[in-house]
Amino acid sequence: MSKNMFSSGSYKQGRGEPAIVKWLLIFAALSFLAIFLVLPLVIVFSEALAAGWRTYLAALVEPDALAALQLTITVVIFAVPLNILFGLAAAWAIAKHDFRGKSLLVTFIDLPFSVSPVVAGLSFVMLFGNHGWFGGILDRADIDIIFATPGIILATIFVTFPFVARELIPLMESQGNSLEEAALSLGASGWRTFFKVTLPNVKWALFYGVLLCSARAMGDFGAVSVVSGHIRGVTNTLPLHVEVLYNEYSFSASFAVASLLAVIALFTLILKSILEWRHGDDLAPGHRS
Repeated sequence: MSKNMFSSGSYKQGRGEPAIVKWLLIFAALSFLAIFLVLPLVIVFSEALAAGWRTYLAALVEPDALAALQLTITVVIFAVPLNILFGLAAAWAIAKHDFRGKSLLVTFIDLPFSVSPVVAGLSFVMLFGNHGWFGGILDRADIDIIFATPGIILATIFVTFPFVARELIPLMESQGNSLEEAALSLGASGWRTFFKVTLPNVKWALFYGVLLCSARAMGDFGAVSVVSGHIRGVTNTLPLHVEVLYNEYSFSASFAVASLLAVIALFTLILKSILEWRHGDDLAPGHRS
């Protein structure tokens, strides 16, 4: 028995990595973060403030920048609630019920992760553009989708709709149906069971998904760039406005607007980390601490 214990201890010691390997791995990870995360942020903020605070603030309150900010907020206001409704419905159906075509629905939910946003934008142009499948109908009804706010909202919904559903599905599956079945057996209706049992058990995962969805909606470029038409002050979101300013060699202004997006990203990252730290057990298995 002592021999087995000795062998086991030797095996564990053999698996231990030398200290230098551990420190080299840590150094490599920190160097990667410094080069690809910290350094770009430092450059953004330093370039944004290079011409002084007055120039920085002037770039943020300039009419086109305010219009881009307003459009970005409008897109988030429409896209995120619709994604919440879809995510809850899809997660409820997939996690709590068995039906034909379930795997196909899961595949469709993951589609935006595998399809380029530019391709998605082109698909909307082919559907709703002047020469698209529904272009003639929309033109006769005097409805503008492409090169207008509705097209930007549709493109944003497409690239963001997996985030809420993908946070809720694994958590609902891990929780099972026992609580819902108990509530139904006690006479609760389906809606009451959902709002009193299911929803409270997934509220933090829902908030986590909303956080990721909002961040992606504010920062998306590819699909929005295709359907927006780049009409300055009308259909340019914040990322598109950054591109316009940079192409016009207004570097200080472009970095100033980019710094606003960076602040939003950092704020999202902080909230995400706090949520994982305080409510890790209430999130999807992949995010539990």
